[in-house]
Amino acid sequence: MENESKVSIKKDGPYLVSGGLPLKKEIIVSDDQGYSVGWEKGEDFPKKESYALCRCGKSKNMPYCDGMHDKTNFNGTETASREDYIKQAQKIDGPNLTLTDAQELCSLGRFCHNKKGNVWGLTRGSDKSGNREEAIEQACNCPSGRLVAWDKKTGNPIEPKLEKSISLIEDPARGASGPIWLKGGIVLEGLNSEKYEVRNRTTVCRCGKSGNKPFCDGTHISCKFNDGDKSLQK
Repeated sequence: MENESKVSIKKDGPYLVSGGLPLKKEIIVSDDQGYSVGWEKGEDFPKKESYALCRCGKSKNMPYCDGMHDKTNFNGTETASREDYIKQAQKIDGPNLTLTDAQELCSLGRFCHNKKGNVWGLTRGSDKSGNREEAIEQACNCPSGRLVAWDKKTGNPIEPKLEKSISLIEDPARGASGPIWLKGGIVLEGLNSEKYEVRNRTTVCRCGKSGNKPFCDGTHISCKFNDGDKSLQK
């Protein structure tokens, strides 16, 4: 379909977005101890039917591609597993909640720890007051979808309701621009039109240095990737 909402990966080049997907920025909100506790809305970009997002991290026209991938000989080889999420994930059982955790997908959003505990411990203690709700909130805030909470009674995943859209994550607490967040079940198409599993939450690399391309692996933090967002200026 000509107007299908999808993201296609160009060989050693950008992400080609089609289908009029909205594009905006979202900022990770941290508390006084540095824990990630929520999201703050950033700028909205003009609506376009199609556009190309930088994947090499070198564009002078962020977030859009300006051809720098050719000038810098960017290597965008896809190295990530194509196994379905559930086959990659470990399972953590609690009294009334189950958590699945695919560590390879971690983009270091850091919503899995806060003053109330961590998502794994909260899941194991999900029969105690407030623990179940907190574990669900932490899992649902995970942008990469590494963490998914499941209701043990129904066996169904507990997912946030997300419209099909794309967000550019900014992480002021770490002084870095984070990954591209694909939300609401967007098709991600690799080379040779081979599709990855469609998921409600997925984060793909935009610093160009992930070791798990096309997915983010948190390298943007160690390399201090910065797209010039004002929220990172202190």
